[in-house]
Amino acid sequence: MKFNQKNVFISPKAKIGKNVRIGDNTVIYDNVEIGDNTTICNDCVIGEPLNTYYTDENYENPTLKIGENSLIRSHCILYAGSSFGKNLSCGHRVTIREFVTTGEHFSIGTLCDIQGYVTFGEYCRLHSNVHIGQQSTIGNFVFIYPYVVFTNDPHPPSSICKGPTIGDYTQIAVHSVILPMVEVGKNCLIGANATVNKNFADDLVIVGSPAKAICAVNEIKSKEKEGVMHYPWMYNFERGMPWEGIGYLEWKNKNLGITTNS
Repeated sequence: MKFNQKNVFISPKAKIGKNVRIGDNTVIYDNVEIGDNTTICNDCVIGEPLNTYYTDENYENPTLKIGENSLIRSHCILYAGSSFGKNLSCGHRVTIREFVTTGEHFSIGTLCDIQGYVTFGEYCRLHSNVHIGQQSTIGNFVFIYPYVVFTNDPHPPSSICKGPTIGDYTQIAVHSVILPMVEVGKNCLIGANATVNKNFADDLVIVGSPAKAICAVNEIKSKEKEGVMHYPWMYNFERGMPWEGIGYLEWKNKNLGITTNS
């Protein structure tokens, strides 16, 4: 473990892996588990206690797990009870509340806010200034662009708390609002400024306020490759993806145990 000696507090109940670097003014609470080769930058709070910490004298912090090879930039607050897979990447001033679960290679940009009890799949990307309400469920390879808001109360104020469900590979463009309990299928494109207030099936382009499906997603032509359809995007984009260098189809076939002829 490597860290600067300026105002760092690490609970004796925390478990710190090998080659972990911890910056100045960082606090790591009880029952935090940090994987090998992780970097936590200055002024972070890792394992922030839940509300009952302040009222229950028998409170015990739920375990917070951070997978190996993660990077948590300055001024992030990660609450107790969450679990992050390998290769977590956080921008600056990120807040992630309790009982959030993510797959590997989860990336979250500066000033994002996840309000707890949210599940993400593998390789999800949140760009800056995204707000995710409680009880939302996001699939694998979902990208959420700046200023998107997921809501979770269908008629506020109420005691209902149920966020949206988003299918694998769906892309959600800037300034979209996804309303409570909405279910969006796999491989959809939600256009900028959409207000999604009802369910949508797979493979659709969804735009407008209120949102409607205007066409199949595979009708959108690429602006990079003339005459080629851009979607499904996985066949045309690979930077940082597990199929980088081999192509999506080859990667998918390997995952399914299918051998392709050379």
